[in-house]
Amino acid sequence: MRNKIPRVAVREQDPLVRATNYEEVSYGYNQEEAALEASRCLDCKNPRCIPACPVSINIPAFIREIENGDFHKAAEIIARDSSLPSVCGRVCPQESQCEGSCILGVKGEAVAIGKLERFVGDWSRENGVKFTEKAPSNGRKVAIIGSGPAGLACATDLSKLGYDITIFEALHEPGGVLQYGIPEFRLPKERVVKSEIDNVKALGVKIETNVVVGRTVTIDTLMDKEGFSAIFVGSGAGLPKFMNIPGENLNGVVSANEFLTRNNLMRAYDPDYDTPIYVGKRVAVVGGGNVAMDAARSALRLGADVTVVYRRTEKELPARVEEVHHAKEEGIVFRMLTNPVEVLGDERGWVRGLKCIRMELGEPDESGRRSPVPVKDSEFDIETDVVVMSLGTSPNPLLSSTTPGLDVNRWNCIVADDDGRTTRKGVFAGGDAVTGAATVILAMGAGRKAAAAIDQYLKEN
Repeated sequence: MRNKIPRVAVREQDPLVRATNYEEVSYGYNQEEAALEASRCLDCKNPRCIPACPVSINIPAFIREIENGDFHKAAEIIARDSSLPSVCGRVCPQESQCEGSCILGVKGEAVAIGKLERFVGDWSRENGVKFTEKAPSNGRKVAIIGSGPAGLACATDLSKLGYDITIFEALHEPGGVLQYGIPEFRLPKERVVKSEIDNVKALGVKIETNVVVGRTVTIDTLMDKEGFSAIFVGSGAGLPKFMNIPGENLNGVVSANEFLTRNNLMRAYDPDYDTPIYVGKRVAVVGGGNVAMDAARSALRLGADVTVVYRRTEKELPARVEEVHHAKEEGIVFRMLTNPVEVLGDERGWVRGLKCIRMELGEPDESGRRSPVPVKDSEFDIETDVVVMSLGTSPNPLLSSTTPGLDVNRWNCIVADDDGRTTRKGVFAGGDAVTGAATVILAMGAGRKAAAAIDQYLKEN
């Protein structure tokens, strides 16, 4: 019989304190807490958590080693399938994946798989544990475009198989969305992101920054002149969407993408850096996903009063429950069933408010989701100095427009099969560049699938 105890709570910063700083919200488990939580795992004969993990980590096996106190062995098990345990333990939506499939969750609380994975990743970093075992070099070169989670996962697997890997990154720091999209208080950059990227480099993976493929160099050049036998495109989805409502071109309207990039990559939150970002006294964030929560909580930490505007109810919020809970604890206001119709400006061309209309949920659409419909004569204004549009993103068309034979769909997403094969021979793709904006772990899963397909392709060609 396993240990029938409640889920071990994780320690967190006090909401009123953390709302004023960029330090990490959750402290994670210590060794005793991790071992205690691990003792709850049923070690199922047919574990449902493994197939629910996009990178197929052997979850019961690593949890068993935590309970036994062999953290090195636990790290070794995770490393077979994931190069980013500290990252994934922090930002994966475990509740809808591994933990969502946990048997214990049927009648009670699932095992805290994410918190345990984070513990192992952090323990490895603190104890200098790296896994660099790989096959001998086979002399074949593969180029990876983009150093986000899809590119890093693909690079890790191919490097272990003996390929010579170079990652080309457009920005000045590697990491993609891990570096520019997710705030410091959810994912520390120096301590976690850089450390896990260094682990990938330790396998022999080279990363070249400030290389915009499609501008600095093209896919054709890489293949025809630089000797790369295959290409993986993991360039993400960095092109923001807007509402196309009146006033959207006023000063003070920004995309969540721009807002978070300036905060993260340019350290606008750090007074020692000359890259401030204007938030005024009041910020309205339009949208309800994880990116909207990140933008709202970042604006709050920069000193603004923040309102989240969302056109459906809280039940339909796409953001993680944990993120919404943290945002509310910190004092962020949520205006549900509310949709902007115009951004209001002053005589100087700056934002002064957001004109909204109340919504109600209509009949379900084909997917079963109830569409919001406007309530007649219900317009009202929200006073605000900055409007952050968090309405999703799509891939930048630069790469596809400079690569003959690389097909895209109507959203500019690269057309690829389940294994990442595109319409261009020798070119593979995965992650947000194929699906549009999704999660870190789904991108990693796509990168791993593509790595296996590239290996097969190069063995045949």
